[in-house]
Amino acid sequence: MPCETYLEKLRLYVSGFDTSPFGIEWMRFEKDSPVNDLVQAVPHVAFEVSNIDLELSMHDFQVLSRPESYFEGMKVAMIEHNGAPIELIEFEKNK
Repeated sequence: MPCETYLEKLRLYVSGFDTSPFGIEWMRFEKDSPVNDLVQAVPHVAFEVSNIDLELSMHDFQVLSRPESYFEGMKVAMIEHNGAPIELIEFEKNK
């Protein structure tokens, strides 16, 4: 895909989020990517939340990946809900 960004820690490439009018992000995984198999196999939706840590503490979801910051100004976590991966995104608010 054009303009891919490589995330070495996750051994995957991402592209499209900034240029898609719908916020669609393409993910391409290397064979040895440590990303959860469900995330690699099943398309997922993402929801913006104001506080990832609070959301994770309030619900009993299976956490597929703990909150991490792969890009400046945002944190992401992956959960499983009803057999589907769901991405939670927290954007840093300008003060």
